[in-house]
Amino acid sequence: MSSIIAGTPTGSQAELPARALNQTLLFDADDTLWENNIYFERAIAAFISYLDHRVHSPEEVREHLNTCERATIAAHGYGLQSFRRSLVTCFEQLTDSVITPEKHARIVSFTESISAAEIELLDGVSETLKELSRRHRLMLVTKGNLEEQTDKLERSGLRPFFSAVEILAEKNETAYRELAARHSLDKANTWMIGNSPKSDINPSLAAGFHAVFVPHGFTWVLEHETVDAPTGNAKLLELARIAELTRYF
Repeated sequence: MSSIIAGTPTGSQAELPARALNQTLLFDADDTLWENNIYFERAIAAFISYLDHRVHSPEEVREHLNTCERATIAAHGYGLQSFRRSLVTCFEQLTDSVITPEKHARIVSFTESISAAEIELLDGVSETLKELSRRHRLMLVTKGNLEEQTDKLERSGLRPFFSAVEILAEKNETAYRELAARHSLDKANTWMIGNSPKSDINPSLAAGFHAVFVPHGFTWVLEHETVDAPTGNAKLLELARIAELTRYF
């Protein structure tokens, strides 16, 4: 079986059926089903503007914040609380000023719009999941803070389309292999669908799944990675929009 890139197979067109049936489709959540990172980017822009560093450029401040986020995630996991910790740590490390309660409150305020944001589904998501759920087994497989991700899923109105929901601490090859064992997934008929090369595409391919890469223009910088070429019998499909899934599944 050939790999599939950008909606067409690398081999003969005949190798790609018009529509695969009875598949298990694993969906990422943030920036795959609904907008997420754009709210964090706005908060980061406001934070950098507030810091208004006299030595470091905005780009350098952002790089330092990325470093802070990596360390915070390793210690405390994902989620809004970790993001707030990263902003405070970045501020402390880049300024000689003491963080007064007022400054701390101001920094935290940059994140308030994130938690208050309405769930904004990406184009065609609800209709596509409704159609796909009639022909396939759909699961939500995301990572992050359990309470936050559960809340977003419930507010999205998409929960009824999924037969199972997995909110993982991390999405790597080991996590996908454990997921396959836990849910008795047939890897030959299982696809991971998402916008992140680092968390959705590369580790699921490494674990033996197929994958559908749906890029997002504002994918989190810490999720950037070169998309690996599939090996063995694995297939990779790249689509511009979630709605295009119904052409293949």
